[in-house]
Amino acid sequence: MSAGSVSKGCFVFKPSPKKRKVSQKTADYFREGNSDAEDSELRFATCQSLWKHVKLEAEQIEEDLNKQLFDNLVSFLRQSHSEFQKKTTEWNCRMKSREIPTAALVLGVNVTDHDLTFRSLSEVLRNRVTPYVALLQAKDCPGIKNLMQKLLGQLMNCYADVDSEEDDYVQTSQNRIRCSMTSLITWYESVTKKTDFETPSKKRTSSRHWQSPPVVVIFKDMESFTTKVLQDFIVISSQHIHELPLVLVFGIATSPMIIHGLLPHSVSSLLCIELFQSLSCKEHLSTIIDKVLLTTQFPLKLSEKVLQVLINIFLYHDFSVQNFIKGFQLCIVEHFYTQPLSVLCCHQEEVKKRINSLSHNQCENIRRLPSFRRYVENQTSEKQIALLTTDSFLKETVQKLLEDLNVYHENYFPLLRCLHVFTSSLPKHPLGKQIRELHCACLENRVWETEEYESFLQLARMLNKCDLVTMLEKCVEILVSSPGKEFDKTVEKLKEFLTQFQKLEAEACQERDESVSSQKELQKKTDLYHLQKTLLELKESRRSKKLTKFEMLRFEVVDYIDSVVRNYLVPADHKTLHEIVYFNTASVLREHLNAAPRVALHTALNNPYSYLKSQALRSDGGSISNKAPDICIVYKLHLECGRLINLVDWLEAFSTVVTAVEGPNADAPSSDQVDDVIHARFIRAVSELELLGFIKPSKQKTDHVARLTWGGC
Repeated sequence: MSAGSVSKGCFVFKPSPKKRKVSQKTADYFREGNSDAEDSELRFATCQSLWKHVKLEAEQIEEDLNKQLFDNLVSFLRQSHSEFQKKTTEWNCRMKSREIPTAALVLGVNVTDHDLTFRSLSEVLRNRVTPYVALLQAKDCPGIKNLMQKLLGQLMNCYADVDSEEDDYVQTSQNRIRCSMTSLITWYESVTKKTDFETPSKKRTSSRHWQSPPVVVIFKDMESFTTKVLQDFIVISSQHIHELPLVLVFGIATSPMIIHGLLPHSVSSLLCIELFQSLSCKEHLSTIIDKVLLTTQFPLKLSEKVLQVLINIFLYHDFSVQNFIKGFQLCIVEHFYTQPLSVLCCHQEEVKKRINSLSHNQCENIRRLPSFRRYVENQTSEKQIALLTTDSFLKETVQKLLEDLNVYHENYFPLLRCLHVFTSSLPKHPLGKQIRELHCACLENRVWETEEYESFLQLARMLNKCDLVTMLEKCVEILVSSPGKEFDKTVEKLKEFLTQFQKLEAEACQERDESVSSQKELQKKTDLYHLQKTLLELKESRRSKKLTKFEMLRFEVVDYIDSVVRNYLVPADHKTLHEIVYFNTASVLREHLNAAPRVALHTALNNPYSYLKSQALRSDGGSISNKAPDICIVYKLHLECGRLINLVDWLEAFSTVVTAVEGPNADAPSSDQVDDVIHARFIRAVSELELLGFIKPSKQKTDHVARLTWGGC
């Protein structure tokens, strides 16, 4: 391709649409700054593979959880569309009243997750309903004109996606058409007519789309739209509803009543609203934890403190499931970056191969692990020498220990779910209502040594037969479907308990019949002596308080569950080599995800060396560095002042420091020019402090500013 003359026009040479090559330096960044750089490429590849599988699993869970909601929305659109197609009486009545079909989609306060939900919804609608879907945000639509421009632009791009041959037509028409509802109707009629008259081989819309598909307009953040914009758009759209099959979807974070709060009755009456409720973000999080963290599918596990940090950020900050998943991604990256032995954090099939390829330095890293050192201390002297000196023997032992750790996880998670079956139905939930709370309690320490566990045992010994049998049946289902190979005896024992409960029920029916007959005999007796004797016997039997067969069996069941818990729910940090598969650096996670802006600002302004790492900025505790930025000098001077700061004194102090920086023999054209430059630098630094919120202008004195921050950070 050549251009004859550059004076005749501007020529654009687009790059070929080839797949962009992935940077080869990504693994180098992963290795950079890491003293244990051995096998960094393999660790990086394992990290990427693990995150890829976790991401796919999370997306699949998201799709499954939203399936019912999206199916209901599609059926709602189908019903509205069929009424428009058939021109039924109900639609005619709606036409007369100018009602617009509207779906009020309540998603909850986890606003950061809404974007992913709406993207998934738009994909579902484009695949199953209509290619004409527009996503509108309040920040892009400050006025009705902006809204119409955004709406027309997105719809025409949707049309372009359906028919890529008409790109030029769409672009030119978009520039030529005046953004109005009439233009939208004209465009829609032209598109649908061309689609109807085309041959099947040249149809633009796929067979999965309906004939004359509706136009779906999604308001992603309905609460953020101004009332006037919504009112104008709804009123204008209602006047043309008989010409355009328009359907509105309102994304609501708070309550459906916000519709009536934003819109007056005269406007809200133009909407035929149907309410749709998404799954609670807490239930979504519980599903993610259950299917991603509480499973042997992924080799990396989180310690109690790390999991608690992620859950606290979710519960007390944003309720965002996506941020929780990103936090888990950060845990994956940090673990594989900082732990040189994370190369062994992989599936069991690959562990043996990687153990055999371990170098001597990595064997030394294993010997330095605290859990392995405890393991060595408990061995005989001959075995201790072999573990500490012979790499081949160490590799065999490590392989066996990692297999034991894998078996521990296969047994731990099913038993955790069984224990949760018992604890979740008890009053006051002594070990927590959610399984994540029980999981954290088991990871923190020996759960059977806590007071909450004692309360659980006391309450479990008072369960009625119906609830106890139901719990045992659920436990049997969990253990039968689990991958653990050591539960055969446990399942047999639980089934034996169920059989005994059935026998007790049959015996109870017989005893009930005998008691009824004895009462009848008691009623027949008229002799006072025999009657008094029988009543005394009944009284003595009640005083003895002998345990019934059911109570004895119930105690036996609870004691057996207690023994199983003590055997399988041992804390993970008691297991050898748990450091390889458990990420436990909660401080790093808290530093990255739960930031403290004020502390960071104070550190940067008071000690700029901590961020800039320049040796010239090193200074003693109370002194001001000679090379510090202007804002740092002004900030440290303002810390020495009271509630009101005199700008003249502040400027003189700043000028003294800066003059000392430049030195008495510094080259300068004149003292006046230096003063002007220093004055300008001071004004800029003070303005930056005001922007950061450390000071504000004072109304008491015009040449003073008020200080806003006090105390240490």
